[in-house]
Amino acid sequence: MKTFKQFILEAYDPEIQGRSQIRKQGQGGRVGVERKKTEPEKRRVKATGGGQTAPAKTYKARKDIGSQKPRSTREQQPTQSRGSAAISAKDAQKKAYLERKAKEKGAKTKSASELLAKKQKTKVDPRYKVHKGTAGAGPSKGTYTHPEIKAMRKKGEGYLRDLRLKATGKSKESELKHPVTQREITRRNKEKK
Repeated sequence: MKTFKQFILEAYDPEIQGRSQIRKQGQGGRVGVERKKTEPEKRRVKATGGGQTAPAKTYKARKDIGSQKPRSTREQQPTQSRGSAAISAKDAQKKAYLERKAKEKGAKTKSASELLAKKQKTKVDPRYKVHKGTAGAGPSKGTYTHPEIKAMRKKGEGYLRDLRLKATGKSKESELKHPVTQREITRRNKEKK
């Protein structure tokens, strides 16, 4: 059996330390090793435009690196004192007796397999079609990037503004009572301040 002094000498010996269970802090003060995903493992995607997607490159480091999480934040803590939730022997007997009597009378009670059975899925109308091609619909076809969405919105606002100006006979959007484009709305809000 090793003495404490021998153990400490071995524990801090660089050769033994490399193969021992004692681990150094990871990069950036991490508690464990960095488990960063490789390119093929990445599942997060971003829209690249024209309905195409690509793996998201940016993986931000967590803010809580280097701090140990307390157990209370990870597990459900008991709300009552230990053993208080269990029913007494007398109550358990009474409950079993009432269940037996209910079964004898013909009352329908659920068996364990019925209680654990999966719920039936609700039937979907066969005429229902999934609407594809909306913004922000995830990695499906028809998604647009934020700049593309912004450009489309701007184009629509410009078209609507031109229609309004033509209908009222005015030449500038600033002459209209109600602004149409986001640019004009922000300009008017700045004037108010």
